[in-house]
This record gives sequence, C-alpha cells and structure tokens, in this order.
Amino acid sequence: MRARVFRVTSYTDPETGRPGKVIELVEVRRPQAARQFGAGPEEVVMAQRMFQTLMAQLQGMGLIPAQRDLMLPKITLILTEEEYDTLGLRLEVNEEFDVEFVDGKIVFRTV
Repeated sequence: MRARVFRVTSYTDPETGRPGKVIELVEVRRPQAARQFGAGPEEVVMAQRMFQTLMAQLQGMGLIPAQRDLMLPKITLILTEEEYDTLGLRLEVNEEFDVEFVDGKIVFRTV
C-alpha cells in the first residue's frame, strides 16, 4: 500500500518523562484513471470527451475542486526518541512510502 506521513508531533512519555514522537500515516489511494475512450458509438465517445473537457475547464477556473487523493488513516507510531533513531528512517510530513507487511514485519520502501 502507498502511505503518506500525515502528521508528526512531539510528546513526553507520562511515566518516564522521556521525549518521543507520534507519527501518523495515512493510506493514499489515487483516483481511478479516466476510462479509455473508443468503446461504443462515436457519438458517445464524443460526448464523453466534451464532458471531460468541460470538467477540466471548470476545475481550472476554480468552480469545481480538482479530484484529490483519498487519504485513509492507517498507522500511528508512538516512539521514544531512541526508538525513532533505531528505526533508521526519517519520516517527514507529506513524504510517501510503499508499506508492505512481510513475515510479521512492517517494511517501508521510499518512493
């Protein structure tokens, strides 16, 4: 799955008083690609192209918001500073990773 770092906040462990980080990752789902034109009667294909062109113009003028990636909450990591350093990965806001679950491990791959 594709994941994006949504938020990184500092915290203090209430028991030990040690500093740490809360890292929130969201799953990123891209909008489905526009259907390929060419199937069906020529009039239908022309109408689809005109509609797509009209929508693009309205989005360009700001009248209709552009389609955005769908972001779903996925993983929250709560780490001490030592654990974060041991992770060996700098997680910055808006950075994207491919996340895989392999043999009981979570593997982050940079995109």
